[in-house]
Amino acid sequence: MQFIDSEAVLKQLGYTPNEALMEQIERIEANTVGYDKIQKHILDLHEQLKVDDSFVALSNTKDCFKIKIEAPSDERKAEAVERLNHFTEKYKIDLEQVPGKETYYILGYSK
Repeated sequence: MQFIDSEAVLKQLGYTPNEALMEQIERIEANTVGYDKIQKHILDLHEQLKVDDSFVALSNTKDCFKIKIEAPSDERKAEAVERLNHFTEKYKIDLEQVPGKETYYILGYSK
């Protein structure tokens, strides 16, 4: 599997790389279990979630990627959650939901 460099990952997620973001994404990559196995899938999920006004981003509070479900309607929110569930099952990804929010942390590959 091809590994995408950190700067390219930032750009695909919509960030303008700078020194602080490069340091942050390197910590996230090191902290995400099995990152090399799931990196491409995280970026694919980001593209799929855009349809429902949702996305993958860097967390400001933890060294991990977060998934924000911000769909404007309940129907689209359900579609985004369905995409997320398919992603976690297909690629064996462990998530942690933020209590009371439609936000999820990607912990990594579930062995």
